[in-house]
Amino acid sequence: MRCNSIHKRWPGFFMIVFLTALLGLFSSPAGAQKPVYGGTLTIALSAEPPGMDPVTNPAATIKRVVHYNLLESLLKVDRKGEVVPALAKSYEVSKDGKEYTFHLHGGIKFHDGKPCTAEDVKFSLERILDPKTAAVNRKYYVGIEAIQVVDPLTVKIKVKKYDSNFLFNVARGDAVIISRHSVDQLKSQPIGTGPFKLAEWKRGDSVTMVKSPDYYLKAIPYLDKVIFKFIPDPSAQLAALRAGDVDVIAYDLSPESAVLLEKDPRFKVLKGNTTTEVIMAINNSRKPFNDIRVRQAMTLAIDRQAVSQGAVAGYGSPIGSHMDPTNPYYVDLTQLYPYNPEKAKQLLAEAGYPTGFGAVLKLPEPYAYARRSGEIIADQLSKVGIKLIIEVIQWGQWIDRVFKNAEYDLTVIGHAEPFDIEIYSRPDYYYRYHNPKFEELMKKAEEEMNEQARKKIYAAAQRMIADDFVNVYLFVYPALPAMKKEVMNWWKDYPTIAVDATEVYIQK
Repeated sequence: MRCNSIHKRWPGFFMIVFLTALLGLFSSPAGAQKPVYGGTLTIALSAEPPGMDPVTNPAATIKRVVHYNLLESLLKVDRKGEVVPALAKSYEVSKDGKEYTFHLHGGIKFHDGKPCTAEDVKFSLERILDPKTAAVNRKYYVGIEAIQVVDPLTVKIKVKKYDSNFLFNVARGDAVIISRHSVDQLKSQPIGTGPFKLAEWKRGDSVTMVKSPDYYLKAIPYLDKVIFKFIPDPSAQLAALRAGDVDVIAYDLSPESAVLLEKDPRFKVLKGNTTTEVIMAINNSRKPFNDIRVRQAMTLAIDRQAVSQGAVAGYGSPIGSHMDPTNPYYVDLTQLYPYNPEKAKQLLAEAGYPTGFGAVLKLPEPYAYARRSGEIIADQLSKVGIKLIIEVIQWGQWIDRVFKNAEYDLTVIGHAEPFDIEIYSRPDYYYRYHNPKFEELMKKAEEEMNEQARKKIYAAAQRMIADDFVNVYLFVYPALPAMKKEVMNWWKDYPTIAVDATEVYIQK
């Protein structure tokens, strides 16, 4: 993911925009052979989606399967990290940045044959805004004041005030456009506008999609069928790839396996970046973690480089706050609070814990990086007197107990949602962190139209949560997709949460 200009990646600053979906947008990279049509691609993922509605459930696995493949948004984040047209072939922004007019492609159909119109756009966005929907990321869209259907292919969105991230938010997986006639089927049988339509979901095994004959962009997709195979164990994923049972390992390839596959001429490994910040999340509302000295002590007692080395063989880039280095607003704070176990012991003594204390570290079962990180962290914290009991729990339990109800002390998880630093302005978020000054910073950042001024605000925000030791910021998870050498046009970087098979083809 590269970004030479903020306007390319999050084009919320300029006043008038007119973009068209050029044929070249979907062409293969220079020097590549002409794409081949046909074939079935089987993709290994470690975790199965708990449902198919990306609006009401925070699980990144949902967006990895459905976004861009089954369900689409007005805009999308492409493989370069740039916001480009999707269902909207073009759009304009008013001079004051408070009115957006989107023009849809003609002939868009849902997978049940019904037309997709501006009415569906209005319905989808209003569904997110409706408190009854319980949209996980509703906050990104609450600035919308009115949605007007101008004609069947044109929708006008008015916002209460300028929001520098509005267009990027419209490209998120939460803002997918769904049929107002089939919303009740969304959780288990989504009917979208994507290049593929759902054929079968075998619970506990796989999701199968087939090429949509009515897709409005006639040149794509190239594949006839895509199968997402759910294989939790990384070793089993590797065995399946070598045996030919799967064609691609999209996520969670262990770095050790990457080294082995690079030596095998049958396969290739793409080394790229993700937006996933891996953190040790802390429940700031529980004792003793409501004491900033305890949180600081844990930060100083953890060697992030060692955690990255042990969890992902050093491929992960250490971070010092909740932002990844590919973000144009990123500030390198990795040396702000370096590893210092002796200082950690002093802080614990000052806080009233000279011999340490005990706590429970809940780790989500599907993710090897979380388990490995947790084991290393437990060992490091034990050296300053903090004794952790590791509890590995199923993903569904983690969502319910940790994420939804904050029933935890500590956990390790990767935050895959791109550019999500604003979550620290939500007092009821599972960190239970409340800082009115940070909340005010986020408001200023959204409203600031000057690029340099906005950059300073985000720098201050990163520094604030680092100084408050809200969580222990570990590393950015690397993108190491592995595949048969015949698989072409796969995304090297993952600048958004999606395993997009739209432009992938199998070389004959």
